[in-house]
Amino acid sequence: MEQSAGDLLRRNGLRSTAQRRAVLTALQGHPHSTVADLETRIGTDRAEAGGLSRQGLYNVLEDLTKARLVRCIEPAGSPTRYELRVGDNHHHLVCRRCGRIEDVDCSVGVAPCLTPDEDKGFAVDEAEITWWGLCAECRRATAQQ
Repeated sequence: MEQSAGDLLRRNGLRSTAQRRAVLTALQGHPHSTVADLETRIGTDRAEAGGLSRQGLYNVLEDLTKARLVRCIEPAGSPTRYELRVGDNHHHLVCRRCGRIEDVDCSVGVAPCLTPDEDKGFAVDEAEITWWGLCAECRRATAQQ
């Protein structure tokens, strides 16, 4: 992170706790992490993370998501994933075979990328787009079979 996790938390109105700092650090460089991924990364530093339990991890992720420091994505058939890339209107490609997830920048450049035909009175500010298919590696493996 360009700024320390503690500074980022305080700037966004959250207390800088060991648990929150540990989760932000565990997400750094690891987009689309599951709770299990985060537990593994934090596991060796569990004492430093204030003895973070699984429920505590979920609570921290909820707090960070509400503060828009973390983005939660939920691809169908996959566990919930978390990433630090927030507020930039990007989307995702998901491989149907291996589950690999890649970020895709918005081609329009402004949110939302799509507008509904009928907004039903909502002030739409974001659209989540997920494209599904086979990644290059899985396509090669399929072609070799």
